[in-house]
Amino acid sequence: MRTSIAANFLEILVETLQSLDVSVRGQFLRGFFRTFTHLELSEERSAQLWDEILQRQQTLSASGISVSLLTAMVDVFASSNLFQFPLLIEREDLKILERNAVTDALTGLNNRRLFSETFDKELNRAKRYTHPLTLVTLDLHRFKEVNDQLGHLRGDDVLRAVASTLRKSLRTSDSAFRLGGDEFALLLPQTDAPQAFALSKRIGIIFADVLRSIAISIDVRIDHGISTFPLDGEAMDQLVRIADERLYRLKHANHDRASSSAEAPQQSQSTPPPSSVLVTPEIPDLARPVSVPISAPVPPPPDSPERSAAPAPIEMPRPVQSTESSLAAAVSASSLRIQSTVAVPSPAIESRPNYAVQRKAERVSMTGTNAYAVLGEAAPRRARVLDLGFGGVALELDTTQMLPENFLAILHVPILPPVRVNLKPVWSRPSSEGTLRVGCCFIS
Repeated sequence: MRTSIAANFLEILVETLQSLDVSVRGQFLRGFFRTFTHLELSEERSAQLWDEILQRQQTLSASGISVSLLTAMVDVFASSNLFQFPLLIEREDLKILERNAVTDALTGLNNRRLFSETFDKELNRAKRYTHPLTLVTLDLHRFKEVNDQLGHLRGDDVLRAVASTLRKSLRTSDSAFRLGGDEFALLLPQTDAPQAFALSKRIGIIFADVLRSIAISIDVRIDHGISTFPLDGEAMDQLVRIADERLYRLKHANHDRASSSAEAPQQSQSTPPPSSVLVTPEIPDLARPVSVPISAPVPPPPDSPERSAAPAPIEMPRPVQSTESSLAAAVSASSLRIQSTVAVPSPAIESRPNYAVQRKAERVSMTGTNAYAVLGEAAPRRARVLDLGFGGVALELDTTQMLPENFLAILHVPILPPVRVNLKPVWSRPSSEGTLRVGCCFIS
């Protein structure tokens, strides 16, 4: 049987209280009973009750069973009608009740009740320290089909998979909530919109891996909407509204695009190819060393024909991931496309091969962040991370000492956990400030 702190405290005080003056003892007991029972008693009544408690303990223990002072005190207060509605509970049980009150029972995430309290607290902190605060709202595409076709038990598996994904993806300072149904929310302190966008893409990739492990036949995906304090507003309801609007706008845009892509093969059978087509580039092999700087464009084939128009801007997500393999997965999962204009040969003219415009390596600038890399193991050196791409990373060292032909590095990038990679320098350039800038590619 567990003995509470109050019971132990009372046992220790017995002899001490007996040696005190009656008025001093009554003053102390009045304060103690107020704390324990929330009753306002006089000093005289408090001293009288204490004597009754000691006498009741002796009476109850006469049968040979040891009775604690706490039990005797409860009996005295109850028999004196001082406890109108007695309720006794262990401290640990109370903590469990408090935790259950703010926790979603199915997923173990924080619930909507705690969302409002946490949002208000984080928003006040962001205003006080002038830090950004980003809200990400999430919901599931095709979740209703899971419930309708596979049953609600499989739907619960999907919701638990979302919770598992969020726990794997977030920092300890971030908070995840289930607002109800298939709606979730994230609060990301000291995080701006581009960082939140990169995190949302990473969550989508991890979620796809988690779903494969539970064998869900329906392609469920996570849609997201982002709003940031102070750029999008300074009030909680305003930030929630903007994030929801962006969530549904992005949801419909993505799914309309997916529907159009599904119908494209049927249309191509009856209609000639248009002059503007979407070309999916090859995903680079991250295990193969790159022979050109990561920031340099890949030159087109020398015999490629002249093109009548410049390529449209590349639309790509921010490709920051935790490992080299997940960088490649980000490219594949995001279905990157480049819009290019190609010439359609006339029937009267001999057909010539057409080439898609090859894209430049996408880079994410780390300027203005605290991103850095620890180089080597025996005698580690520290370098600033200037930018990060699919194929490699650009570093800046405070020394002009050259790097070895290949070396181990640990990248520390905002949002992501530390990343362990092998690098090979492919170009270097000293700067006017006396530092050395080095471009490195990922190698296996």
